[in-house]
This record gives sequence, C-alpha cells and structure tokens, in this order.
Amino acid sequence: MTSRPNILWICTDQQRWDTLGSAGNTWTHTPHLDALAAEGMVFDRAYTQSPVCTPSRASFLTGRYPRTTGARQNGQSLPGHEVLVTRTLAESGYVCGLAGKLHLSAAHWSVSPGTEPRVADGYSEFHWSHHPDPDWPTNEYAHWLRERGKTYETPFLDDSKYVMQGMAEEDHQTTWCATKAVDFIEAHEDFDNPWLFSVNIFDPHHPFDPPQEYLQRYLDRLAEIPLPDYVPGELANKPVFQRTDHEGAYGGNEDFAYPAMTDRDHRLIRAAYWAMCDLIDVQVGRMLEALERTGQRENTIVVFSTDHGEMLGDHGIYLKGPYFYEEAVRVPLIVSCPGQVSGGRREGGLVELVDLAPTLLEAAGLPRDPGMQGRSLWPLLTGQGEAPPRKDVYCEYYNAMPWHPDPAPQATMLRTADHKLVAVHGLDTGELYDLSADPGEHTNLWDDPGHAGVKAQLLIRLADRMAFTVDPLPERTANF
Repeated sequence: MTSRPNILWICTDQQRWDTLGSAGNTWTHTPHLDALAAEGMVFDRAYTQSPVCTPSRASFLTGRYPRTTGARQNGQSLPGHEVLVTRTLAESGYVCGLAGKLHLSAAHWSVSPGTEPRVADGYSEFHWSHHPDPDWPTNEYAHWLRERGKTYETPFLDDSKYVMQGMAEEDHQTTWCATKAVDFIEAHEDFDNPWLFSVNIFDPHHPFDPPQEYLQRYLDRLAEIPLPDYVPGELANKPVFQRTDHEGAYGGNEDFAYPAMTDRDHRLIRAAYWAMCDLIDVQVGRMLEALERTGQRENTIVVFSTDHGEMLGDHGIYLKGPYFYEEAVRVPLIVSCPGQVSGGRREGGLVELVDLAPTLLEAAGLPRDPGMQGRSLWPLLTGQGEAPPRKDVYCEYYNAMPWHPDPAPQATMLRTADHKLVAVHGLDTGELYDLSADPGEHTNLWDDPGHAGVKAQLLIRLADRMAFTVDPLPERTANF
C-alpha cells in the first residue's frame, strides 16, 4: 500500500449545504453521507468562490480565485497556463481518473460539437459526461446506456412542467458515475501507486429528474413539504437582476416564473430535488463500500462537496444567477480519512473551496504551487495545527452567465461571521444583511442610514479582498 493517500473527490452539481441529514435536514435520506460526516470533519460554513459552474470549478481545482484564473464565466475556457491540482498530482506519480462533468472549457454543443475541449488536467482515465442528455457524441453515459440496450427518456410528470420522471436508478447518470468510480477503485486494489478519482455527478442540477422510485416517498407526503422561504415584496429594494429572475429564471430564458407557479409546483420541485440528493447518497454508499471491500478505506481521503448551491424558490428565485444568498454560495464540505483525519468533528469557522487544492497537495506531501491563493486545511484536519482563521469569505460574479446583457451584472460578495455585503459594480447598488438579526437575508440594509458605518467598513474589507486576489504570479526573482 502506498504511503501517500488516495483521494476520492466527490463533487456534485448545484447541491445546497442544507440537503444532508447531518446539516439538519429532516426530509432527505442521507445515511451514508451522515456516516461520512460522523467519521470525518464537517465544515459547517464552507463557501464557493462563484455561484456558477465554470468559475467555481476552475477556482477549487487551481486554488485560485475566478478573477485570477481568468475563467470568470460559463462559456469561457480556463487559460492553458493555469495549473490544476490534478495535473500536479499526476506529475508526481498519482494515477488520476474522472467520471462525469469537468466544465473547464466552453462546454456547449454550438461551439464544441464533439466534446468539451480538454485542458492539461492530469486525468489519464477520462469518462466524460457533462450532463445526461445525449446531445454530444462523446457523452460516455449515453454510450453506456446504448450498450445496455437502453434509451435516455425523461418525460415530464403528467401534472407538472417542471419535474421529469428520470431514468430508473440502475440507469441513472448518477449511478453511472458511481459505477465508474467503483471500477476504478477495484482496479487499483493490488497496485501500490496512489490515485485520485473525481466523481463529478450532474445531480441535483436541474432538470429535476429523479428516478420515480426515489420521488414517490415525497409524493406520498407532498402537502407537508415546506414552501420556499420567500417574503412577498422583499425584492423591491434589491438588485434588478433578482426581480428579473423572479419573473423567470436565467433572465427569463428559462421557465420557473415564480408568480405564476402554484404551491404544488413549488413542493414538487423541492421533492424532486431532495429525491436526487437521496440517490446521490446511495451511490456514495456504493463507493465507500468498494473502498472498504478492497482494503483502501484507511488510506483514502474522501472529499464530498459541490460547486455551488440552488435557490430552489427561496427569495422568489429558482436555479442560480448573480446573487449570493446562503442558498447559492454556502456548500456542503466533508473530508474523511480514517487513517489520518480524526473523526466526529465539526468546524464552524469560515472556509472557502479555494482551500481544497492546497489541502490535497499538503496531504500528498507536495509543495503548493506558487500561484495558489487558498489556505491548506490539512493541519486542522489531522490535528497537527490550526488553519489560519478566515475573518471573511469572498465570492465573485463577473457576467458569469449571458442572461442579463443590459446591464451585465458585475458583483462581489464579502461575508463575515455576522454580516454579508454584496456590491453590484457600476450600478451604485448592492445588498447588506445583518445575519444575526436576519439569517434568512430578507431585509436589505444597503440604504439604511443606521447601518452606514457597518456598510463603509465592509466595503473597505471587500476592497482589501479584491486587492488580495491579484495574481501572485509571476514570482519576484530579483530585488529590483
């Protein structure tokens, strides 16, 4: 067995922090992830660096902020000079594999009809499926279905235009991703080389399409499911993009027009989303069982997280966009390694997903890349020290999706233990929340004279964070 730890990195897509039983959700059924949380460390206040896919993924795979990597938008490609942690691990002897999504390049059939263009990602085993729809010829999940005599079919439920009847569990893309991971784990049972496998599940990203057998237990109690946390009128003094998306997601380019939706619509979407989270948990259980069965669990770091959250109707908005509510930017983060990480601990301090890449390098005994901006959590995880405490977390949205062209949103967020400030650049507007008095973020204090002093202090801190995200590269090589 290698002395360097293996790494099983499970990254879902658009999964809120509050979807796990270990986070207090009494509806979802997540026993495997709850057990993982009990035996590892849970980071209760972990935050993404962007509420949108590509900027977030580029950030946590490089340990650098979106404005530093240059991948600030969906539809951009990560510049070739950026160094992924998976590439660094591969160059040091790790065998790296992936199943599912990557989304570091312009991943749209209109510009990349064959596949998502690869970057120097370090993956020698690459099972790519950006999403389950068979609209790319190199979507390996679609090939897997065809080889098994199956056709991808997800009709809308008879009484809904928002929720689909997804593929059966055995045929679901989430199951396929886990199957590829199990195959990889089993294949490395008798080899000494360390490995990393990225399980990049598309769920619970929309469209909301769980297997019928997972959705049914929620349908049986549909009337009991809570409605979204929305206070009518709360968007009146908030940035215009939120009012636009209240009338239809993605600037009106998607459905989910909140005012036109019924209570049943809201409950059914939430039910489908939670059912997708339940399916993820079952597949996580399969992967953990494979580690145990092959004797690799003690020496494998398991990371469970996501790229960003989902509004799910809260604040009168669905999906994602230029907003930084907890539902969008606070994410689940669990790290476990029985051989090295003492379990049963919860960390309440602020951490960022940009911290993951330097953490994994330190765990592997490798020096951090000089361009990394995150902080290693490995001393904290192993009980050998403390991670430098964060007094705030920072998040960005630089016209990250093309749905609001005029004006294009450029916004940055700073969150402290007690307040959250969002500056919408160029429009002289923003958001300020007192999280102690208003944890639901319903009352915008941006223009409140009584909070002018707090606002000024937070704007200075936000400016500092923006300055500190300036690229540390190239390194200084001389004194003058």
